[in-house]
Amino acid sequence: MVAADFIEQLLNGLTLGMVYVLLAAGLSVIFGVMDVINFSHGELFALGAYFALSIIAPFGAGTGFWIAIVVAPVVVGLIGAAIERTTVRPLYGRDPLYHILLTFGLVLVINDAIRLIWGTQQRQLAVPEYLSQPISILGVQVSVYNYFMIVFAALLAVVTWYLLNRTKYGMIIRAGSQDREMVRNVGIDIDQYYTLVFGVGAALAAVAGIVLGGYQNVNTGMGNSVIIPAFVVVVLGGLGSFRGAVFGGLLVGVVQTLMRAYSGTVLATFGDTTLTVPNLEGLTVYLLMIAVLLVKPQGLFGTRGEESDGEGEILVGGYGGILADSTRVRLGGVAVVALALAPVAILLMGNQYYLVVLNEILIWAIFALSLDIVMGYAGLVPLGHTMFYGVGAYTAALVMLHYSQSVFVVLLGAILLCAILAWIVGSLSIRVSGVYFAMITLAFAELLYSAVFKFDFTGGSDGLLGFEAFIGLGSLGASLSNIEFGLLGYEIGQQFVFYYLALLIAVLSFLFARRMMNAPFGSVLQSIRESEERAEFIGYDVNRYKRRAFVISGGMAGLAGGLLAVSPSTVIVSPDQTLNWIHSGEVIVIALFGGMGTLYGPMIGSGVFFGAEEFLSSYTDQWRLIIGTMFILFVLFVPRGIVSIPSLVAQRLETANNADGSVDMDEPEVRSDD
Repeated sequence: MVAADFIEQLLNGLTLGMVYVLLAAGLSVIFGVMDVINFSHGELFALGAYFALSIIAPFGAGTGFWIAIVVAPVVVGLIGAAIERTTVRPLYGRDPLYHILLTFGLVLVINDAIRLIWGTQQRQLAVPEYLSQPISILGVQVSVYNYFMIVFAALLAVVTWYLLNRTKYGMIIRAGSQDREMVRNVGIDIDQYYTLVFGVGAALAAVAGIVLGGYQNVNTGMGNSVIIPAFVVVVLGGLGSFRGAVFGGLLVGVVQTLMRAYSGTVLATFGDTTLTVPNLEGLTVYLLMIAVLLVKPQGLFGTRGEESDGEGEILVGGYGGILADSTRVRLGGVAVVALALAPVAILLMGNQYYLVVLNEILIWAIFALSLDIVMGYAGLVPLGHTMFYGVGAYTAALVMLHYSQSVFVVLLGAILLCAILAWIVGSLSIRVSGVYFAMITLAFAELLYSAVFKFDFTGGSDGLLGFEAFIGLGSLGASLSNIEFGLLGYEIGQQFVFYYLALLIAVLSFLFARRMMNAPFGSVLQSIRESEERAEFIGYDVNRYKRRAFVISGGMAGLAGGLLAVSPSTVIVSPDQTLNWIHSGEVIVIALFGGMGTLYGPMIGSGVFFGAEEFLSSYTDQWRLIIGTMFILFVLFVPRGIVSIPSLVAQRLETANNADGSVDMDEPEVRSDD
């Protein structure tokens, strides 16, 4: 029975693994050929399942399933091709960060479109009844559908491998991945093949969504739930390696299933000591991912170096400004005064809910500011920055519960612990660069996200609650929840007091960051961003400077997380609220919205992002679709952020004036010729 149970779990692991193979194959091929990290791949996966639902409904499961498994991937493939032509293609030659940002915007758009068209209820994708029947082979009983998933996915993987390695089209695609300019020089329009690759990758994701939808269920969060494991697969196997995607998919599927099935199983007993399988479900694959990235960044089967050929620069918002520094300082002072007076205006309006929104904006402004130090100045792109935000929030909550409720002690503890964590993570992460740095920080963040579910002291999936902040030190001060008094007929409450605390900390954080970035330290960081090799050549210890920037950034993100825990609006600190990978994407969105490399730009971006969210959500449930579309347009046309708009407008006006001037000068000559 033990052997039969193990074989059954192994089959379940292979079933899940083959889904990962299909999902990761498209993801890996797209990166290998086009250098595009496609975060919207998970939503294309979900889109395939939802199209299949619509196709099966009129035909029934018997016929409809087979029609859906052919037609739905074709439709999603065409959508993928359209996405490549209209949004991805204009970004070729830019830093891979912009592909990540663009596809994150597509995540918001596609997910909200799914919600709009199909609703938010979980649904079951019907499969033919004969595939649902259990079958017993050598004492192992599983559904026929399991065997179908394994065989079908394996055949599709073989066909994909054959097309890439044994056909003319595959040869051109592989040649383009090695040297696209050489392919263009021999007269081949490689861009057309890029469209084909992106479409095929999207179709493979759709197939994976359909077969998994029939195995589990179809819901709006299914894309989000598989995209991170898919990246684990491609990193383990090797970014751009089809063989690695197959190996990595099977490995992750089997490891996840076996760890889930056997965690807590008793292995042996020695007197009063019992040896059990540790509960490492959700942790093992991320530990593997980190180990592989540190030992062999290109993956087990990958051959690519750490940097992509032709990688572009990160476009910061500080270039081409039309305002003098003194004018910017005065405008900053005016902005601070306006923010200081904002609560007074809100009191007069009589709707203190807007104070809650402003408090959230200030917290995320500090969070975005912390990211700008490491991304906008040092040129590092961490996809796991939310780990510091989340650890800061958890540290603050734990300190309030077990040690001290003083806001000053709480925030200091959050800063120190996150700075230490940043030093450890940074020391390991900066050993790799480019997309591999982004991926290893994502792995650390996911490791922490999975870990908080395992420990009692973090509250597991329920999170932490019951904490309360104290404004003061020792016995001098008052609990934030007890602060409430009247002033000139208006009620001053805890949100009002917290706002000024958050505003003071945000201003001090900005001044601190500004002082650091205007010092020689900041100049070295910018030189590293522009050319790491050149900075190293003239004698700077590049890794030491990057590590210091990472520590400062992590500590400041921990401060933002600590403020979240202290905020009167925060009743509970939970994993999804603080450590979910989506928050890392959101803070990058905010930083680019405002303008990276300026410090004040990401803080402005926080106000615009949450202000737009609040305004749009009051009018439509599809506010994510609108914000996602706005963000995509920014990535394509205003990559330097909101702060660059005045200079863009000035350039356009100057160009228009010059054009008008040239016409006026040419007109007399035209008349004389006539």
